[in-house]
Amino acid sequence: MTYLWSVFTKPWAGLPGDELGRLIAGLGFAGAEIPVRDTAFVTTANAEAELPTFTKQLRDEGIEPISIASELTEPVFAACAAAGVPMIRIMAPLGPDGYAASVRRNREQLEASAVLAERYDVQVGVQPHHGKFVPSTLGVLQLLDGLPDRFKLVWDAAHDALAGDDPAVTIELGAGRLGIVNLKNAKYVETADGWKAQFGQADEGLSDWSAVHAALVRAEYEGPVCLTGQYSDLTVSVEERVRKDLQEAVTSWSRDPSRE
Repeated sequence: MTYLWSVFTKPWAGLPGDELGRLIAGLGFAGAEIPVRDTAFVTTANAEAELPTFTKQLRDEGIEPISIASELTEPVFAACAAAGVPMIRIMAPLGPDGYAASVRRNREQLEASAVLAERYDVQVGVQPHHGKFVPSTLGVLQLLDGLPDRFKLVWDAAHDALAGDDPAVTIELGAGRLGIVNLKNAKYVETADGWKAQFGQADEGLSDWSAVHAALVRAEYEGPVCLTGQYSDLTVSVEERVRKDLQEAVTSWSRDPSRE
């Protein structure tokens, strides 16, 4: 299978495009998801002016932008269209009014953004996330049910595992909506404040990346696989950790899982 090995560039959010491109190309990546937020080099306020230049600088370094992590406003859609970025990734927050009401509110917001997705030919990717968001792949699929094809699932290995799900099930059910695969790992650890999610390297969590690969092969997925560079232990540099995880994933995923 062919994957575009990518990285979420949040750990280096303040870098300009040329410097960022050289850094992540040196780590072995060919694609990038870019945060477009108030804390990043490209913000929601300057995205229309800055994102096209930023993405050109990435492409000049051999890095293809796969998505931005941002919000569903018209200036952000317009910036993606001008920069040739195919997707805006979001999560679905849960409010104090409960799960059902939160899902209705998220659904209304997604429906309202459909006209912008159509106008600018930009996809919307929704990622599950443990905690104060729709936490499961199946919950996201329910949220997206009936929306246009431009609305995609961003499947996430760590959050799928934290939800107690099986990639053989969730990837099969989500194959028709699959836009990006996030590759990271996590587990629950007991702390004085209760059980908390701890993010680690490929072999340090609940997600079995070989099972993820096997499920993607069965689903015939070919597209971006994005390592998110999220690690709870920062005593080792993100660059060292994410390089190691990329090498592990590329090496192990080059094998045919049906013969293992």
